[in-house]
Amino acid sequence: MNKSLKNALLLIFFFFGCLTVFSQNKKQPLALVLDLIEQQFKVSFSYADSTIKDLDVFFDGEKKLDIIITSLEQQTQLKFNKLNKQFITIVNPEADAFAIQELEEVFISNYLTTGINKKLTGSITIKPEQFGILPGLIEPDVLQTIQALPGVISVDETVSNINIRGGTHDQNLILWEDIKMYQSGHFFGLISAFNPYLTNKVNVSKNGTSAQYGDGVSSVIDMQLSNTIQSDFKAGAGFNLVHADMYTKTPIGKHAELQLSARRSFTDFVTAPTYKQYFKRIFQDSDLDNNQEIENNTISKNEKFYFYDFTGKFLLNISKKDKLQIRFLTIHNNLDYEEQSTINNINESLNSNLTQRNMAGGISYSRNWNSKLASTAQVYFSKYNLDAKNFDIINNQRLIQENKVFDSAIKLDTKWRINENANFQIGYQFFEVGISNLEDVNNPEFRSYIKEVIRSHATFTEAQLVSNNLNTNVKAGIRFNYFPKLDTFLAEPRISFSQRFANYFRLELLGEFKSQTTSQIIDLQNDFLGIEKRRWVLANNTDIPIIKSKQASLGINYNKNKFLISIEAYYKKADGITTRSQGFQNQFQYIKAIGSYQVKGVDFLIHKQFTKFNTWLSYSYSKNDYTFESLNNANAFPNNADITHAVNFSNTYTQNKFKFALGVNWHSGKPYTKPDKTITSSNINYNSPNSSNLKDYLRVDFSATKDFKISEGINAEIGASVWNLLNTKNTINRYYVLDTDENISKVENQSLGITPNLSLRVYF
Repeated sequence: MNKSLKNALLLIFFFFGCLTVFSQNKKQPLALVLDLIEQQFKVSFSYADSTIKDLDVFFDGEKKLDIIITSLEQQTQLKFNKLNKQFITIVNPEADAFAIQELEEVFISNYLTTGINKKLTGSITIKPEQFGILPGLIEPDVLQTIQALPGVISVDETVSNINIRGGTHDQNLILWEDIKMYQSGHFFGLISAFNPYLTNKVNVSKNGTSAQYGDGVSSVIDMQLSNTIQSDFKAGAGFNLVHADMYTKTPIGKHAELQLSARRSFTDFVTAPTYKQYFKRIFQDSDLDNNQEIENNTISKNEKFYFYDFTGKFLLNISKKDKLQIRFLTIHNNLDYEEQSTINNINESLNSNLTQRNMAGGISYSRNWNSKLASTAQVYFSKYNLDAKNFDIINNQRLIQENKVFDSAIKLDTKWRINENANFQIGYQFFEVGISNLEDVNNPEFRSYIKEVIRSHATFTEAQLVSNNLNTNVKAGIRFNYFPKLDTFLAEPRISFSQRFANYFRLELLGEFKSQTTSQIIDLQNDFLGIEKRRWVLANNTDIPIIKSKQASLGINYNKNKFLISIEAYYKKADGITTRSQGFQNQFQYIKAIGSYQVKGVDFLIHKQFTKFNTWLSYSYSKNDYTFESLNNANAFPNNADITHAVNFSNTYTQNKFKFALGVNWHSGKPYTKPDKTITSSNINYNSPNSSNLKDYLRVDFSATKDFKISEGINAEIGASVWNLLNTKNTINRYYVLDTDENISKVENQSLGITPNLSLRVYF
């Protein structure tokens, strides 16, 4: 660590220390108070999110538990029911007779840090508003946060390439307000494209997924904004070294609310240290990074990059029984660069560009027929465009590439709460997805345009049972998919079962069958300027089949006195993947084949919460292999995302509104293929596929935040983080090419170096 960095960190600690003086005893969010009570008295609360939302209370931790509970009941008018010595449920006796609650009780709160909980169904819920802190993060970035979960990793450090239990990123179903998203990252993958400050909660399911979800053979990441109309105006704004953002929640009378958020980078007119590191990481080994010089002829580039996103949601309570909601989102990344050349004493300037954007909109109407029966109807669209224009001055060539997706859907579902312990749900969904791909070259002249459309019908039914003491939970369902164009009918059962035993142990069994018709492929590694190489395509049951998966897992959790030990073994197999979807950079790069991958693994977590200190260690082992009948003599070989061992060791500390986090990420190296140093017909000859591994990956991250009060009703937060604190040189990819003299040349992609960031936020 250099001297300037040490001085900067000392200055940060001094500043935070000074701010501590201004801390004072005041009302605190009920969610935070419940967390403190759980830690202090070794109890667990169960409640619906809406029950405690936006409630602030006074809390005196020196009182006895019964006195504290009585005080909270008086302050909130809520009812706290003791099921036994450990479990306490919270209900609102004055709640609207037409609000139907999900049976989604938490059984592990603060799974890693505050705001991350595990449900009885096995899914993980992240609540950005309650988010504590994670190493390297000063904002609750949704797609960065889930990478802290066991079994979730990104082999190239991006949020646009998240590998969950060995799958590729396109095998994750990413939903925003129940709308499928085809773009997930800003800065081409380094930052989540979804503003976390308007997001109410995120549900992450790795297995045992609800039958209402189609697609996503690896996971479901479901982001939801608030569905509750508030009586008070709320707003916030902030900035870091890359972008600035704001959000508002504005009541319109008593029965309507408008939620808005906006974010824009200032990378096109301010060059901060964070941007320099991001630029170096993302644009390495791309057309933008390949400055050329041929004898006395030179080419230089002048880039301009920016991104923005905008989110809006309108809520209207037509009556006590009827609700209308309208939502809209746009995500945009734009890169322009000008190539200025002097060739044969002739000056020339050409502009290349890359634009990536996802627009989405939807409207939903829900009606609560009575206290036990509710129905919802939703219509949405999601539009994705990836456009690139690339000029090659040396070869006098212009290449235009486009990838466009238009997804529209109708969703209908009905929920019936049979009694306090049982729910039943049934629904129908219709989807129409059209995807087009264009490639246009002027020299030599070539044009290819392909468009495919798939329509599908799906029905599902699901039931859930929860025992009175929360010891037993069963959720089972089945989904039926029909694809007329492909003449295919698929039945997909899903199950989630958990059973508490011996007071502090819980057995968890999850299983699912899933399928998806959309996937991403790479034709050439320099597609779309070599920056955003993947393009969306549709299954056609010829060279691109429907991807089908099956998965089962068995886990045991021990949870007592804020001490958690969790271990889960799983098996997963996905059929119908193609070589084009896996991004091979070896002997299979230009070969089209269909195969499968199979993963066997174990996820382990040990976590201890103290009053102010929080520490956890997670370890994941997996064996992930491909099988392609027409490749490698039909023998299995390691998956491109086969990370055999992965370890995360993290620590957080909270004191007087000060939060500190330090963590270590280590995993074994990614597989790659070595050449055998011979060349045949201008092609490199390789050893066995993925028979070698990169060196182990190691990264240490640090982050700290401090909350303070500016004035009555105005609060602020300042934060600082350092990604890769030790500036470790990690190689995240290695492949080989032939140079102009037909010599084998090694190409390596490096991870982010030491990357500092600062933030300031204000809340109204």
